[in-house]
Amino acid sequence: MTINFNDKESLFKNGFTGFKSVSFLLDNMKTIPDQTGVYLVLYEGSKTPEFRKKGTGGFFKGRDPNVSIAELKANWVEKSNVVYIGKAGGGNTLATLRKRLNQYFRFGNGQPAGHYGGRLIWQIENPGNLIICWKALSDFDPSEYERELIAEFKRSYNMRPFANLTD
Repeated sequence: MTINFNDKESLFKNGFTGFKSVSFLLDNMKTIPDQTGVYLVLYEGSKTPEFRKKGTGGFFKGRDPNVSIAELKANWVEKSNVVYIGKAGGGNTLATLRKRLNQYFRFGNGQPAGHYGGRLIWQIENPGNLIICWKALSDFDPSEYERELIAEFKRSYNMRPFANLTD
C-alpha cells in the first residue's frame, strides 16, 4: 500500500470518498455509508492549529478526555493533513461507518458515547471544520486495514497520526 496522506487525489485513488466537514456531516449523517470500513480525519490548515485547554469531547466511563496543551503539541505531526485514522467494524463488532462516526460526533458534542479513541481532535479549535473521508470495506477486515494505514503513516512520518494514541 502506498498512500500520500496529504493528497486528496491519492486518497481518492485508494478508494476514499466523502471529504465532507464534520459540520456538514452532523446534519447529513445519511451521506455516510451504512457499511463497515475505515475513515480518516483531515486538518486542512497551513499551520499548526490552535488547541483548546478543554475540548468539546464528553467524558467516557468517568475519564476526562482532555490532555495538556504540551501533549497536544508533542503529538502534532508537522506536514500531515491526517490527524486520525479510525475503523468501523471488524473483529467482533459489526459497527458501520455511519454508526461509528455518529458515536464519534456525539462524543465530540460532549455526550457520553462509546468512542474514546481519537479524542484529541476535539481539543483542536473549530473541530467542525475538520474533513472526514471514508473507505467502505466489504471484503477486507477494517481492523486489519486500519493497522496497515497506521503502519504506512508511521513509515512516512516516523510517528502515529496526531489523535491515534495506540497502534
